[in-house]
Amino acid sequence: MRVIVAALIGGIVMFIWGALAHTVLGLGETGLRAPADEDKVLSVLREGLGGEAGVYVLPWLGPEGMHDEAKVKAYGAKAEASPYAFVVYSPQGRDMTKMGPQLFHQWLSDTLAALALAFVLALSAFGFRRRLAISAAAAVFAWLSLLVPYWTWYRFPGNFTVAALVEELVGWLLAGAAMAWWLGRSERLRAV
Repeated sequence: MRVIVAALIGGIVMFIWGALAHTVLGLGETGLRAPADEDKVLSVLREGLGGEAGVYVLPWLGPEGMHDEAKVKAYGAKAEASPYAFVVYSPQGRDMTKMGPQLFHQWLSDTLAALALAFVLALSAFGFRRRLAISAAAAVFAWLSLLVPYWTWYRFPGNFTVAALVEELVGWLLAGAAMAWWLGRSERLRAV
């Protein structure tokens, strides 16, 4: 039960920190840009990507073309002469100002992540500082394993990637501190 309570505390702290990081500090907007002509881009997306939702990388060379020397050469020339885009595309839009479902999913994701971290923090009678260090290590691990590869392979902007590190590291340090306090408190109460 103490792990579940720790996870709930950690999930709430991380959710609140995420809200502050995005709305007050603007970390969630770092690296994002508005298109020069949004209506034109949306029209071209509909024409060029059609009706299938997915992640599109432009220019494209699929695995089937990697063994064809002519296709690889043509792709190389096109890639060097063209802009690059990593597009998460949905043919049916959604009003992102109606955030209820996204906020619930974010809280749930934060809480499930906190549950995983709380489980690790509760494995042994670690002290507060060690639990805090484990929380920081978990944040850096997550960042290195997900966002740095996106920066490496999909060209996510460097400032976006660094802002994500700040958001994750500070958030999990705060959530980790709250969870470490709770787990240590419950251990002290059991010892009495």
